[in-house]
Amino acid sequence: MAAAHEVQHHTSTGVDNRKLLMWVFLASECLFFGTLISTYLIFKGESLVPPRPEDVLDIPLTSASTFVLLMSSLTMVLAVYGAQHGRIGMMKGMLLCTVLLGLGFLGFQVYEFMHFVHEGLSLSTNQFGASFYVLTGFHGFHVGIGVLYLTSLLIGSMRRHGLGRDRDLWVDTAGLYWHFVDIVWIVIFTIIYLMPH
Repeated sequence: MAAAHEVQHHTSTGVDNRKLLMWVFLASECLFFGTLISTYLIFKGESLVPPRPEDVLDIPLTSASTFVLLMSSLTMVLAVYGAQHGRIGMMKGMLLCTVLLGLGFLGFQVYEFMHFVHEGLSLSTNQFGASFYVLTGFHGFHVGIGVLYLTSLLIGSMRRHGLGRDRDLWVDTAGLYWHFVDIVWIVIFTIIYLMPH
């Protein structure tokens, strides 16, 4: 009888509708970041007022922060694995590691922003400053949302009944968001820091 009252969340695609909703949201985010990246590329090289990108960008520092974010993808994969295989301790530990690595990345970004401001690059200094802060700032905002998302799952997993029977779905769906944020950063890092200005 209990099975008859269970809420079915599967769509005609065979994918849970909560996970499908995340995919739809991430598709819209692709358009959002695509617009920001396109804007950066359109105005690239038009900063006539110093400081210019080559004056302020610290590739070794940002490479370190990129490594931290990429390692958070690994810990997220392990958290999903733990959730799917009933290894709750592993899931909790890896969620915590992912949150800490995400905070580490944000710490790098705050330091970089403060350094740039000290060097005279603000949002209104030149075209590079405006497009740089908007693009990387919105990405940092998404990382912050991801950290809060994962923290809520971690706190939920500490409750008496944890995340319930759907814990693998909740953690897997959060993983989709987190991996998306990481992939977007790889594109941003390549375009801003590695491509010649």
